[in-house]
Amino acid sequence: MRFFKIFALCFLIASCSHPHQNDDGGRESIQIKGSDTIVNLAQVWAERFVANKPDVNVGVTGGGSGTGFAALFNATCDIAMSSREIEEREKTLAQNKKVSPLEFKVGLDGLAILVNKDNPVDKLTISQLRDIFTAKITNWKEVGGYDEKIVILSRESNSGTHMFFKEHVIRGGDKNSKEEFSPRSLLMPSSQAIYDEIYQNPHALGYVGMGFINAKVKALSVSVDENSEYIYPTSENVLSGKYPISRPLYLYTNGRPQGLTKDFIDYALSDAGQKIVLETDFVPIKAVSI
Repeated sequence: MRFFKIFALCFLIASCSHPHQNDDGGRESIQIKGSDTIVNLAQVWAERFVANKPDVNVGVTGGGSGTGFAALFNATCDIAMSSREIEEREKTLAQNKKVSPLEFKVGLDGLAILVNKDNPVDKLTISQLRDIFTAKITNWKEVGGYDEKIVILSRESNSGTHMFFKEHVIRGGDKNSKEEFSPRSLLMPSSQAIYDEIYQNPHALGYVGMGFINAKVKALSVSVDENSEYIYPTSENVLSGKYPISRPLYLYTNGRPQGLTKDFIDYALSDAGQKIVLETDFVPIKAVSI
């Protein structure tokens, strides 16, 4: 699969400006902020969207799903990108700020469990992953690897990827669970940082979007339990529901979008936009011809 390098800084198809405002050249501009998982996809959407629109600017910025929601609530972006559903506390905050978040599902993603390519471990169960990330399992030999300490890598807490992994793997979908990542976890600022550490550290393990899978690292097959089939993270396995660590990807607007914001959302959901989802190693929400 192709590997896309994530930039946490602002990516500009043209120059940054405030939401819905015109820049000094009189061009209309929108801002999109949030999930680092989606930022590469949104960059390609933006580039293609403005290709024949000389009077349009689109700025795309990462920073995490929580950052995107905060920007939407504070009116510093038009579209928030998120790799998780909006939380109840965020809905309350939005209401207090008289913001009405409207959700658009734009694709699907599988979280890949990455290890160094020289690591002999090829597969893990969800239970083993939970025990590793909560430090009940601390040595690779406990799961069929070398006698070496496991280096746990996690995204920071403002990341939608972090929240999804905690809720669906660490807590097993149990709303009443209080399980947390082990304090031994190294919190990384981006998926790119997790990939880079795994590439050079033979003892590291972390979770990233499937777009980071390539021959320089190893993605593990994952099973629900020891009696179930181990499934490798591919688009087909995510779309079929077989891969157990999968999630939707969302765009959020403040109320029903209008103008350029609506045009961008419509483009993301169009056949052309969904082909880009496929091109960037995510899973379209509807069938597209290649």
